[in-house]
Amino acid sequence: MSSLDQLTIKGFKSIKELVDFELTNLNIIIGGNGAGKSNLISFFRMLRKIIEGDLNNFVLHSGGAGDLLYNGRKITKEMEFVTMFGERGYRFKLTPTPSDMCALSCEARYYKHNSRWWELGDSDGSDSLLVKEANAGNSDSRYSKPVYDTISSWQIYHFHDTSENAAMRHTEIIQDCKYLRTDASNIAPYLLHLKINFSHEYQDILNAIYMVMPFFDDFILEPVEFGKRQKVNLQWNQKGSDYPMQPHQFSDGSIRFICLATALLQPNPPSTILIDEPELGLHPAAISILAELIQDASKRTQIIVATQSSAFIDNFEIKDIVVVNRKNGYSTFERLEEKGFISWLEDYSVGELWKKNVISGGPVYE
Repeated sequence: MSSLDQLTIKGFKSIKELVDFELTNLNIIIGGNGAGKSNLISFFRMLRKIIEGDLNNFVLHSGGAGDLLYNGRKITKEMEFVTMFGERGYRFKLTPTPSDMCALSCEARYYKHNSRWWELGDSDGSDSLLVKEANAGNSDSRYSKPVYDTISSWQIYHFHDTSENAAMRHTEIIQDCKYLRTDASNIAPYLLHLKINFSHEYQDILNAIYMVMPFFDDFILEPVEFGKRQKVNLQWNQKGSDYPMQPHQFSDGSIRFICLATALLQPNPPSTILIDEPELGLHPAAISILAELIQDASKRTQIIVATQSSAFIDNFEIKDIVVVNRKNGYSTFERLEEKGFISWLEDYSVGELWKKNVISGGPVYE
């Protein structure tokens, strides 16, 4: 599967116009509160919902079509999107309906060897014609299926909820192990699956955890009968003790790091992994280790991370950084180039340059 190489977004939330924006395998998105980082992540979530046939559920939970349009219906009549995946592409428009939902229109796919866009037409509603073609199983499916498979594999991980009621701290059926869910609600059965079938990757995850939690020994992934099903939770041992510790005995930062390490070291990663503010609740030493895991993962798949941590971006190169700012009420995106900061980098780290506003991306007063 190809990663997303180039992206155009027009009229979506705070993104008035982002044209032919290039993405690499490692993209660290920084910016002040309200700059638009989360709106970029939201685009990925929306496109994944389109592929799943669940667009209007996304629209509904976003407040309706009017709240998705840049500055509302009076300013923006429709949203336009173009995505390029190596030799292939997919473009479409979203138009608000009288019921404040969205209708798909002007869908088209691109294949380099055909050297042109192939128009798929307008949908009757929110169901994608690209998806219909991809699943048709005919000769045309070979053009749409690779794009469909790539977008379908995207995972947008959000491990912020580590409360005592968070699903990651509770039992789950062992069969829920095909992939790591976006909130890590199946972390225990997924780790059990790795322990049995991918022992090397499982050990890599343990090694990463050891670096952050030296007292940690191993997980106790023993299924327990619940009626006709077997379930498992995230019990664990401390070094030097055989007493079974329970999931609620992990600190918030510890269990969040476990989820992050598992996502980044999984054996068959999705085509793109997106994580919003992964540094939350982590010790500075853990942040550095997390950054190493992200760098390593970017050699196997595409990584997009949104952050506000100067300590976190200290671990990356200037070329990995995308700065989001607000200008005249809309979001702008700029990938940095090292040549503009060579003299500064002799004395300061990337994070320090951001804090000093040499790299812009702080609050902007319009």
